[in-house]
Amino acid sequence: MKLEVLTKNDNRKIENTIIDGIRNLINYKNLEPGDKLPSERMLSEKFNVSRSIVREAIQKLEFYGLLKSRPQSGTFVAIGNTAFNGMVEDILRLDEPSFKALVETRILLELKTARLAALRRTDEDLTQIKSALEAYKEKVINSEDAVQEDLLFHLAIAKASGNSSMNTFMLIITPEIITNFEKYHVCDKGLAQEGIKEHEDIYQAILKQNPKEAKEKMKVHFKTLYQYCYNI
Repeated sequence: MKLEVLTKNDNRKIENTIIDGIRNLINYKNLEPGDKLPSERMLSEKFNVSRSIVREAIQKLEFYGLLKSRPQSGTFVAIGNTAFNGMVEDILRLDEPSFKALVETRILLELKTARLAALRRTDEDLTQIKSALEAYKEKVINSEDAVQEDLLFHLAIAKASGNSSMNTFMLIITPEIITNFEKYHVCDKGLAQEGIKEHEDIYQAILKQNPKEAKEKMKVHFKTLYQYCYNI
């Protein structure tokens, strides 16, 4: 499993402009739930931006349930105009989360995912978690940056939880956390070495299908990071 590290979205303002433009288009054409939007190509030409920017804007609106994409068919309006306009206003006002807020959210999610993973994990899940753990150990032992491997281990646990919403939230916040780790110097060599033992403890608890122990071991793993965030 490979994780692509995304940088901070430099196109946020452009993306928001496209979102606002899609809203105006829907209002102008008086589109209703079930009506189809113009294609990505047509929208990119209309707004004079790349198709990738249009796609990102559509995906964000789809994530919040405002649009619905259907393979080979296109993108459709999912809710009525009044709700659509109100939710777009909220989306455009969303503040970019701070590093502390992202980490707090991650900790709360992972205490739950560790517990659920212990209850629901499959043999395939265990294989993925173990593989990520071994990759992390190898990087740390060789004194290499293991931030991505660390987060891949946690993403494997989120997947093993069997809760698609939690898994999705982890995938959303993980890239932004990665870009901030180096900025805040969170993981020094000593912490990375301790992380090997902590990861192994979490894995063993999930392997034994002990949800209480899995949650406690995850809490221990995040203790230093939690304290660090409150000292920023």
